[in-house]
Amino acid sequence: QVQLVESGGGLVQAGGSLRLSCAASGSIFNVNGMGWYRQAPGKQRELVATITRDGKTNYSDSVKGRFTISRDNAKNTVYLQMNSLKPEDTAAYHCNARGYSGLGLTPFDHWGQGTQVTVSS
Repeated sequence: QVQLVESGGGLVQAGGSLRLSCAASGSIFNVNGMGWYRQAPGKQRELVATITRDGKTNYSDSVKGRFTISRDNAKNTVYLQMNSLKPEDTAAYHCNARGYSGLGLTPFDHWGQGTQVTVSS
């Protein structure tokens, strides 16, 4: 079993910053792609940023230049540094991790439970 635990959400004023963390644990052989997605009330879940095991990143246009995704492979942890936050960034942020568990023969694609980010104007 693989679990993802997120932390770092909260309430912040517009223009402020937050840092989200998501740690994968359990019977992990390796973790390949990791990423952050968000879902606002009444809207579909959307991609925020992804990062490969070797550090290649991809961002949605709405967060480019404001958010930075990074990861620590030794800790199976992905981070999202969010700067210059806007009210429209308000959402539940979910991390995703894909890789192989056990002896490396069982793929997994797991989601975290979500952490709420609320940006006040």
